[in-house]
Amino acid sequence: GPVSSCRAARTPAAPWARFSAWLECVCVVTFDLELGQALELVYPNDFRLTDKEKSSICYLSFPDSHSGCLGDTQFSFRMRQCGGQRSPWHANDRHYHSRAPVTLQREPAHYFGYVYFRQVKDSSVKRGYFQKSLVLVSRLPFVRLFQALLSLIAPEYFDKLAPCLEAVCSEIDQWPVPLPGQTLNLPVMGVVVQVHIPARVDKSESSPLKQCDQENLLPAPMVLPSVHELDLFRCFRPVLTHVQTLWELMLLGEPLLVLAPSPDVSSEMVLALTSCLQPLRFCCDFRPYFTIHDSEFKEFTTRTQAPPNVVLGVTNPFFIKTLQHWPHILRVGEPKMSGDLPKQVKLKKPSRLKTLDTKPGLYTAYTAYLHRDKALLKRLLKGVQKKRPSDVQSALLRRHLLELTQSFIIPLEHYMASLMPLQKSITPWKTPPQIRPFSQDDFLRSLEHAGPQLTCILKGDWLGLYRRFFKSPHFDGWYRQRHKEMALKLEALHLEAICEANIETWMKDKSEVEVVDLVLKLREKLVRAQGHQLPVKEATLQRTQLYIEMVIGSLPKDLQAVLCPP
Repeated sequence: GPVSSCRAARTPAAPWARFSAWLECVCVVTFDLELGQALELVYPNDFRLTDKEKSSICYLSFPDSHSGCLGDTQFSFRMRQCGGQRSPWHANDRHYHSRAPVTLQREPAHYFGYVYFRQVKDSSVKRGYFQKSLVLVSRLPFVRLFQALLSLIAPEYFDKLAPCLEAVCSEIDQWPVPLPGQTLNLPVMGVVVQVHIPARVDKSESSPLKQCDQENLLPAPMVLPSVHELDLFRCFRPVLTHVQTLWELMLLGEPLLVLAPSPDVSSEMVLALTSCLQPLRFCCDFRPYFTIHDSEFKEFTTRTQAPPNVVLGVTNPFFIKTLQHWPHILRVGEPKMSGDLPKQVKLKKPSRLKTLDTKPGLYTAYTAYLHRDKALLKRLLKGVQKKRPSDVQSALLRRHLLELTQSFIIPLEHYMASLMPLQKSITPWKTPPQIRPFSQDDFLRSLEHAGPQLTCILKGDWLGLYRRFFKSPHFDGWYRQRHKEMALKLEALHLEAICEANIETWMKDKSEVEVVDLVLKLREKLVRAQGHQLPVKEATLQRTQLYIEMVIGSLPKDLQAVLCPP
């Protein structure tokens, strides 16, 4: 895509407007012997967090005492917004959302926290340890970009402290805003980070950036292959034999507890799991790292109702006791860094969850609907033996999951498209016909000749999987999104039909009331279309404007004055 440089003409924006296009705020959390975890600094200083949000950030920015993380650890969390300030520039979301893939939309009601935690021996401190976290709070799910940013900023900050942070925030406030489809150069601390912001119409394969974009940049930029994609193969290494079962659990929005030895392992596993439905948006709640101090702890652990649709990443074994009633619990061990594949987690019955020293395993009574793809496992194992780079293995895995999701969704898309009224039934002077209702039985019948077997070799009970999918939040999310897009398309087709009609002939036998009504309706359609809400061509918009002027011109002067006040 086009490279937009920071040196592009800057419009004088509100203070922090560009910063806020990327981040909400930057926090520093420190460990105080009297207070425990405390918020030492929030930047920009006037960014208001509620007390509940501050408390959540403090607890979520430090590893549980069980993790024993010495040295530097990077991980992520996601928390609910609790009232408080909403940036005035959230209005710009619409422009970004209309072009960004649904999986990379800004969060409307949650914050992501990207954490760099350092714990090192320090004799000058009472307890003998320096413990601090630098946290980037954002509504964008750009985990790869923000973690890369932290690895540049945090070590420097821990050495030099506050002034360096202020300078970094000022630099971020000079960045161009994230525009889907563009390749951006983002200067920070003497390094230029180069990233591509994916767009809806990008090829879903992430492409390495073209060399020509980098010729005139000195120093040579640090090129990030993706703003959001994790090393999927590394995350899934202990569970490769169950990737498909886990994919089904995600598709069905099932409650899943992930118990890991440390927040970095828990947060990567949760983010990997929630990303494996692309291009579908993950519609359920997910918490890459969660602690017992969280204000929602009671809500998630209650036994009075069914477990919520949430993927919960934890490190405290206490959760196994409180969440024994959850249907699926995945326990992963310490990551093995050696070249070989780690011992694969076994499928175990939930009744085996007796003690806190439970062995790694996927504890569930769930039986997968689809048969396992043995060929994929063979290819990945061969890659391990041949020491194939992790990113190549990840690409294999990601493509497999993408094709699986697409095979599942394409029949739904086809059926949904058949519910759209025929183009010839859309006439200019009548309200357009409705989109027909979705019938699950009709859809299931359509699978015989147009089912997933056309694009997927996997055998299994696809019908059973669809039936269960209909009850999940993901069906609801997918259907609403599609229905909304189709309704807008219908409106756009109607507007085009009006613009192609002969308006003068229509006006001949109409009363003033009907003509004024047409003006008001056309104006409303124009406003909606211009607000990027309707998929219409620019020429149609111009014709609508001309029509409005022409129709108003045909009315008596007193009515013209009402419709076009000076």
